[in-house]
Amino acid sequence: MQDVVLALLVKEPSHGYDLRRRLAAALGPLGETLNAGQIYVTLTRLEKAGLVVQEREDTPVRGPRRKVYALTAAGQGRVAAWMAESAGPKTDVTEFHLKLVAAAESGLADPLALVGARRQELMRSLAEAQRASLVHDTDSEAGLLLEGVALRLQADLHWLEACGRTWSARALRGEGGGIG
Repeated sequence: MQDVVLALLVKEPSHGYDLRRRLAAALGPLGETLNAGQIYVTLTRLEKAGLVVQEREDTPVRGPRRKVYALTAAGQGRVAAWMAESAGPKTDVTEFHLKLVAAAESGLADPLALVGARRQELMRSLAEAQRASLVHDTDSEAGLLLEGVALRLQADLHWLEACGRTWSARALRGEGGGIG
């Protein structure tokens, strides 16, 4: 969550309410359960770590004054490093989706390049699982586990194809940002 919040601050400073709204929009129905307090706790932790700073308080048209957060140089460095790092074998769909959206909004990475890199990682893992399954009987406990791993990887690859189609279509329409 921290890296996503940092990425949302790349283009411009923002307040917690706006960050929550943008995250909820990116997550669709899954974002309805996103607690506003979670965003503020995350911002407090990021501030203590020196990754964000309260830049100023908005002069509201209506309503209370809000704290606005901006990235520090250290925060910018962390976002860039997060965009450059591999997703890893345990990354779930929601986490990777948010990384794609954050990449598009921040402009720090090309979502299609991230999809391509993730596809390569999954293809490698699938090949390893398939090689290992050749050694084990499909009726064995190990064989059953390996079949489950392979099926999961195939499902993730299928989802990445859909991601590739969506982000390619956005690129053709000239849509850079993901949430906002």
